[in-house]
Formats: sequence, structure tokens, C-alpha cells
Amino acid sequence: MGKVCSFIALAMILALANSFLGNARDPDILKDFLIPTGLDPSNITSQFFTYTGFRELVNVNATGKTAAIVTIASMKEFPALEGQAVSIAALIYPPSGSNPPHVHPRAAELLIVLQGVLEVGFVDSTNKLFKQTLQVPDMFIFPKGLVHFQVNTRSDSPAFALGMFGSANAGTVSLPSTVFASGISAEILAKAFKTDLETISKLIAANNITKAA
Repeated sequence: MGKVCSFIALAMILALANSFLGNARDPDILKDFLIPTGLDPSNITSQFFTYTGFRELVNVNATGKTAAIVTIASMKEFPALEGQAVSIAALIYPPSGSNPPHVHPRAAELLIVLQGVLEVGFVDSTNKLFKQTLQVPDMFIFPKGLVHFQVNTRSDSPAFALGMFGSANAGTVSLPSTVFASGISAEILAKAFKTDLETISKLIAANNITKAA
């Protein structure tokens, strides 16, 4: 009897875990689209489904920058995306510029190169690096939740790409700023990285300046 009860309990736990994992994504909606609270449905027009935020990128000046200019269109910037399980980011990489190591906790990212050459890569849970050099119009997939990066390998011209996500709110966690600009004490970081306080303090200062900018 005890073995039967244990088996039933284990089966229930596995069923609940499977249900949780199966729903670890944007939830399905039971209508054509979602309208933000406070917005009158009768006033919805085609403008609600249109996003023009990328127009300003046409005249962006990347001169003197080292980090990629990332412009995101998620449900925050484009409310019509809520419930549609999709969002997009436009990325402009200055010459020799990079998009530092980061993760998207809620979605995979499909990157397509529109101009230039990019070196991209991600690290899996076994600490194995998967790296590739992309040119127009190559694509590369970054699995959900894994650390990844992109670098413009050309020093004389910018690169452009689009990142597409399977979530209306993929989220972004930048490793440098999360580690060095989040308030974790220098002592803890020095021990974790097996280095001295002076080195860690410089990294904290540099990342706080970047965060403020």
C-alpha cells in the first residue's frame, strides 16, 4: 500500500511539474487581441497595431560609441504585442562595437544580420561556448535563458541586425551591470572572482558610469 501511495504521489508531482513547464511561456489569450486597461475598445484603429519607434534609428549617430545601440519593441513600447507572444529589437553596432554578455529569461532570440559582419555566440549550461561569424543575411538562434553576445568584427563600418523573440516581454539581464552595478559588495565580488578589491572597485565604478549614461 505504501509503495502504491508513493507512486501516486510521484505521478502527481511529475504531472504538476510538466504542467508548470508546459506553461512557462506567454499565456494563450481567448480573444483576437488584448486592449490595455483604460483604453476604449471603440476607439481602437489601425494605429494601435502600428509601431513607428524604429523611424528615429534612420539618423542615429554611432560615432564614438563602443556598445551596441539596442532599441526594443516589446509590449511596454508597443502595447498591441501583449498576448501575441512576439517582440523585436533593432540593433546598431558601431565599428568594433559589441552587445555585451546578457540573457533573456523569458524567450529565445532569433538574430538576423541586415548589414555588416558579426561574431556571435552563447554558452550552454555545461559551460560550452558556441561561436559563429555571421554575414548578411545569416540567422543565429540564442536559446532561452543562456548567456550570449554579439561583436561587430569590422573597425571601419557599423553593422545592423534584428533580434526576434518568442515573447511579448522577453526581458534582458546584462551580466556586467547586473554583477557590478547592482549593489553587491566589492568584498563578495572580489572573493567570487578571486581578485583584489581595487580591481573590483574599478569595475563597479565603470559599470555605474555606463548605467547612468
